[in-house]
Amino acid sequence: MVADFDILVADEAWIALASLHRKHPKRQSFSAAEIMESAKREQAYPESRAGLQPHIYLHNVANLRPNSARYRMFYKVEDGTYRLFRQGDDFDPDRKGKVTPHREQLPKRYRPLLDWYEKEYSRQASATNDEEDPVLQMWGVGKEIWKDEDGDAFIARERAALDDEPVRVRSKDR
Repeated sequence: MVADFDILVADEAWIALASLHRKHPKRQSFSAAEIMESAKREQAYPESRAGLQPHIYLHNVANLRPNSARYRMFYKVEDGTYRLFRQGDDFDPDRKGKVTPHREQLPKRYRPLLDWYEKEYSRQASATNDEEDPVLQMWGVGKEIWKDEDGDAFIARERAALDDEPVRVRSKDR
């Protein structure tokens, strides 16, 4: 079992932000000050640590250039507030670190936050992103154009047109 005093600073910050999201599900993001206050309330670590603030502002933030830590736990939104990182979010390519705390490194009392993140927060976000993505909404548009010609025939026709060669087109029925 992991003792509370063994918790990593990055994980303490994640716990604070995840707790805010669970307590205020209609809120999209939170200020750094709110995350700091949440960390004090949660008391995942028995005393305040100087490293907590840089983890909130920099080390955990996926869409900022990494300084030393390369975590992808937070996402900074345009108004300067933070939310938990979700799969599909853009991030600095030099950030290859963890997205959530490792379950075995987290005190048992905070493991339900990981379950919530995996089952609700992440999935809900990806479903919303798919529904709002204009490119994904175009799925199937124009399929009637291709009903009589397969992809290989189309490519052959286009190549022949570029080379001014006669076109031999096979229909899908053959």
